[in-house]
Amino acid sequence: MSLIRRRESENYYTSFEAEDLQQSSSSCSQGHRSSLQLETSEGGSICLLCFCNLISNPNSPSVHLSYALSQLSQAISHFPFLQNLRNFHAHLLISPLTNLLFTCNDEPISRQATDLVLNLCDSDDFEVYVDFVARIADRLSSSSLAWSKRQIYSLHCLGLLLNRQIDKPEPLAHIKNTKALIFNLIAGLQLPSEEIRGEILFVLYKLSVLEGTAIDNVDDFLDFCPKLLQLSLDTLMKTQSDEVRLNCIALLTVLAQKDYLRSSLFTYDQTSGNLTEVDNFMQEEELSRPLVVLFAESIKGPLLSSNTEVQIGTLDLIFHSLTCQGSAAENIAVLVEQGIVDYVFEILRLSGKKDKVINSCIRVLDLLSAAEPPFSQKLAIGFQALVPILRYVAEVPFHPVQFHTLKLIWICLYNCPGIVSRSQVEELVLILTGVFKRHRSGELGMLPETFVTCCSIFVAILKSPFSHGILNLIPSVQEASTNAVLSCFCDSKKYPSQLLLYSLYLLKEAYAFIHEENANNGSNDITVESCTTQVCETHVLPWLRRALDETEEEDNILGILETFHSILLQGSDVETRKFAEVLATSSWFSLSFGCLGLFPTEKMKCRVYLMLGSLVDRVLGHDLGQLIRDAALYLPSDPLDLLFLLGQKSCHDMELLSCQSAVLLLLYCSSLYDDRLAEEKQVLASLEQYILVNNDNFSSGLSDSVALVPLVNLYGLLRGTAVISYQTIPYSTEAEKVLFDLVLENELDLLSSRFHPVSLKWLFQQEKICMPLSKQILNFCRLNSINGNHIIVHGNNNHIDIQAIAELVAFGDSLGAKFMVSLLMQLQEEEGQEEDITSVLNLMNTVLNIFPAASNQLWMYGIGREIQNLYYSLSYSSSDRIFKLCSLLMFNVLRSIEAETLFHHEEVWLPLIIKFLEVLNSTMLADAFSQEGLIVIGILSLVLRLYNNKALVEASKAILLNTSLVSTMNTVIQSACSKGPALVDHDEETLTGETLIFLLLLYFYSLRSVQALLPGTLDWQNCLELSNSGTQTFPVICIRCHDLCRLLHFGSPQVKLVASHCLLELLTRISDQRCPGLDELKCSVGYVMSILAVLQGLVFDSDIRVAINCGICISTILGWDIQERKLTRDDKWSRLVVEELSLSFTAPGLASKSFTNQHKAATHIAVALLRLNQVPAWMKSVFNSSCISGIVKNLSASNVSAEMVQLFLMLLVSDYLSKEHVACLNHVFQVFLWPK
Repeated sequence: MSLIRRRESENYYTSFEAEDLQQSSSSCSQGHRSSLQLETSEGGSICLLCFCNLISNPNSPSVHLSYALSQLSQAISHFPFLQNLRNFHAHLLISPLTNLLFTCNDEPISRQATDLVLNLCDSDDFEVYVDFVARIADRLSSSSLAWSKRQIYSLHCLGLLLNRQIDKPEPLAHIKNTKALIFNLIAGLQLPSEEIRGEILFVLYKLSVLEGTAIDNVDDFLDFCPKLLQLSLDTLMKTQSDEVRLNCIALLTVLAQKDYLRSSLFTYDQTSGNLTEVDNFMQEEELSRPLVVLFAESIKGPLLSSNTEVQIGTLDLIFHSLTCQGSAAENIAVLVEQGIVDYVFEILRLSGKKDKVINSCIRVLDLLSAAEPPFSQKLAIGFQALVPILRYVAEVPFHPVQFHTLKLIWICLYNCPGIVSRSQVEELVLILTGVFKRHRSGELGMLPETFVTCCSIFVAILKSPFSHGILNLIPSVQEASTNAVLSCFCDSKKYPSQLLLYSLYLLKEAYAFIHEENANNGSNDITVESCTTQVCETHVLPWLRRALDETEEEDNILGILETFHSILLQGSDVETRKFAEVLATSSWFSLSFGCLGLFPTEKMKCRVYLMLGSLVDRVLGHDLGQLIRDAALYLPSDPLDLLFLLGQKSCHDMELLSCQSAVLLLLYCSSLYDDRLAEEKQVLASLEQYILVNNDNFSSGLSDSVALVPLVNLYGLLRGTAVISYQTIPYSTEAEKVLFDLVLENELDLLSSRFHPVSLKWLFQQEKICMPLSKQILNFCRLNSINGNHIIVHGNNNHIDIQAIAELVAFGDSLGAKFMVSLLMQLQEEEGQEEDITSVLNLMNTVLNIFPAASNQLWMYGIGREIQNLYYSLSYSSSDRIFKLCSLLMFNVLRSIEAETLFHHEEVWLPLIIKFLEVLNSTMLADAFSQEGLIVIGILSLVLRLYNNKALVEASKAILLNTSLVSTMNTVIQSACSKGPALVDHDEETLTGETLIFLLLLYFYSLRSVQALLPGTLDWQNCLELSNSGTQTFPVICIRCHDLCRLLHFGSPQVKLVASHCLLELLTRISDQRCPGLDELKCSVGYVMSILAVLQGLVFDSDIRVAINCGICISTILGWDIQERKLTRDDKWSRLVVEELSLSFTAPGLASKSFTNQHKAATHIAVALLRLNQVPAWMKSVFNSSCISGIVKNLSASNVSAEMVQLFLMLLVSDYLSKEHVACLNHVFQVFLWPK
């Protein structure tokens, strides 16, 4: 509809219409035409023209108005009526309803009219909505508008219409004078009625929202902002209505978002002047007050409101006001000084984990934190409210205020570290530990700035005075720092490498904190510290290698170096030493110079050399790294430049001399870990030049042993490496001579320093320095106390250990054994060297314990002759300590020496054995020997054992034919046998039991050697019972069978074992000596039966070795074929053994427990019975066909033994096996002999 038609429609009837109405028969009582009369669903009708006249008449009674409006409202609830009204008659009601809203003082009527307006505006005809907005706005923008309470209804209706702007035409485009409307509305804010001001503020809010959406309505509010802001704030400060507060806050928030407050809220003089010009009614004192102060006072009431929506709106207003461009720090400080921070903290404290409230509060606090000095004081007071908030936001991945909350906590900890209580420290640590843990696992996402802040907060907590002394804090600190570092390696794309700096900073501070806490608590537990170094070893160090290959940023590399350096400086001695070894073995020296090659800056060079100095301190000790630290400023970054520096003549240039010492130390320490900084040829050339041009410095004492030890080590390493790798590297003989002269002249304590094995080996191959190296060995012995196989070093642990000395002595490509024997020879030529001789002998024994093969080298270089000289020396032969050590040394030599080696210097053994035999009697204590005597018996046993290889013939004869030894042995054996059952108490832990075991071993080896040494001179049957006709040609060692049986029966487990071996060897000798069928045994059958009785009882011994030996002994006796009927007749024991044997083969689970694993001994007995000329008849019943079939069925390649093979062979010979048995056994034995 055009504007003209709309204006014509305002005339309720025309002359033509009047004529129509008069002619219509269905018109209303007023004669209006029927087209304006709408029928209701109840059957009645409503005349719209009458309705318009009624509501337009100012004299209409309120009852009539209310009734008419209610009837129309009831009618439009019927959709056909409503549709007819909207489509054809809506414009007829616009003017009357507008007039009613402006003239009516009755609230219910106005509410009804407003509802009707809103209902009509829902029509599809948008012009109805536009007309209502335009008419109401025109009335409110009129210059003749007189504000009164009745305008509240029209304002309310306009507000509702503007609020329904969705899917409607732009309303501001149809308002004729927007500025006049805004001006009148601002003037209405001066009214005392809160209701009117609330409605005005809502309309202004909706207008401000719609402002700028139309091209010709831009910035209408800007000219009115000073006055509008003043009045709005005044309203906000005075009102107690939350509805008014919401409208006012909404308006101010929109203005702040549009940056209209920049020139009003945060200016002073200009704002006051503008207000004076536009508003004459404002009081002078109000105008002079800065608006930012008024703003602060105004928002305090809403902040204290119980309405959460009001609080959130106020907080959002503060946020948007402070984010505009004109909000300078001094204005923010005004808000802080006015106490706004306290109000916000109170809201936060009572928030109850409401996410919207928390977000708004934290955002505001974050902005207010820009006013640092006053805010920090307020923050310290409200800090307690932040901790539970952090616990809440920390559990939500990427929470919008997670970072801001952490930032506030960090500000408080940074500015007021003492404000945090112990309980808060514990809670914060637990929260952050959980954050890092979930972040590492991927459960909790985190922005980079959030990660950085978490690390900073954790460091601040560790530096807080209240964090110390909390014992349960250390595990959490370790876990958090570890997870922080490891999270940086989870995904290099997601987490940039720059974050590694902050995680390493946390790791460094955590390590220092843990170490300090352990020191304060007196704790030696380094488990937590080791976790930190483990992270550095397994993750940070490999990342550093990759970073250098990818040319990472210098700051990251410096951060890692600083962290490692801090650990080396602050950790415990044990842990830092271990970490230093890890770095050194990881080629840290070449890695450090790689850093210098990529980043040749002074900062990097200083950090690298300082850390290398600390690394050397930990690796070598003695504060040697100070040489590197002192010369750090003068040292070049390139290793080749270091070598060039080394080749210069230093003379009296102390700086150059210091640099050369540092270079030697670097090359020396890196060489210990095979970390090459340059090629061997270049290093050797520089060393030789250094030796030649600086020889005078060594002579004059300018260079001390601190430089000489690395020099000797490096030179020996380079020369030794060339020998090992078969390289031909040219070298200077002159430089070598100068170096050897330096070693001879300065008497360097080389073995107390740390040497590379290759270098040490090369030095011990040089006979030219035999004397100084022998002295070095002596110094080594003096400085080290030897306890068993362990070397206890006095001082630091950077030295050549006993393992290195043992290798030099044991291996034939070194002269270590020669130097050691030579040293012993030199010492015994002088008097008063007992202590030194003792220490050298002690060292030799320790070397032999580590490398038994070293006995060959020592013997080759004449250790036997030197021991002989000591035994017969006038100065040292009376020393019990030297004798004991020499005896122990001979025992160790014989224990592992090769028989072929003994042919060298064999002549020394006879005097040695004679000496041992002489001393043996003096070590006898009743029926036992002292420790020295036991060692001598051990030596005698080993000599007899070695005779089996045709060595030490004369020495062995001397042992066997020594009557004193025979007498002593008889005495000990008879004493042991006489103890009876009490003998079991004398085990190897007692001196008597140990003596008995040693003598039995000596007898065992004598049995094996006497026949070869003295063939045909002994009648072994004399070892059975005493016989008048039996005589011995020579008095040799002899223990009779019945004595051995007593030892077997009554002895301890170890005695039984050795005695069983002796008895088996003796019975074997008797069997070998007699000819079957010709010689009768020189003992009674009863004697043999008594021996068998003892042996039969031991076949079931728990020691399988004893059982097998006894079983073989029984088998041997049965093989003598003497009156076998007496031996086997009614032999129930033999049948029991054989039946148990067959049962164990056929049904292992049914065999007796005492027979478990004893089938080998029983097998020997069964074989012996099968070999008899008259096999017992019961053997056939035991090994019947079904039994053998069961045995064969259970047989497999995995359980076949040699004894079982022998048993089946005898069963086959005795015709016990069928063809099927033989076939199955052939298959099993083939698999056994030739497994796949």
